[in-house]
Amino acid sequence: MAQSNVEAIQALYRAFLKRELMTILSLVDPGIEIRVPEVLPWGGNYKGLGGLKDFFGKLLEHLDSKVEFTQWIESGDSVVAVGRSLGKVNANGNPFDIAIVHVWHLRDSKAVLFEPYVDTVAILKALGK
Repeated sequence: MAQSNVEAIQALYRAFLKRELMTILSLVDPGIEIRVPEVLPWGGNYKGLGGLKDFFGKLLEHLDSKVEFTQWIESGDSVVAVGRSLGKVNANGNPFDIAIVHVWHLRDSKAVLFEPYVDTVAILKALGK
């Protein structure tokens, strides 16, 4: 039985958590795009597998966090994951617990676009900005 788009994205999060590169590569399109609000230190537009690596490198440079999702919404080729990001800021140790919404777009069960939205006011406060 083919997996749903929600199952594909859930598998992608598990692979990110375990740093399973081969699984990640099997679940994302080589031309994946990541669009993050510019106000964040890891913000910007990233493209391709190199862009995916750059995005996560910048994010992990600033934050030690985990995500917890409370709701998964599948609509055609899109998946919306609603939850929280919890952790601490690497530079100052400030804790954070912020609302997040991750929007994924898929083609042929592979992620082609990732748009993470976070409570920017709260995370910028934790970052000391």
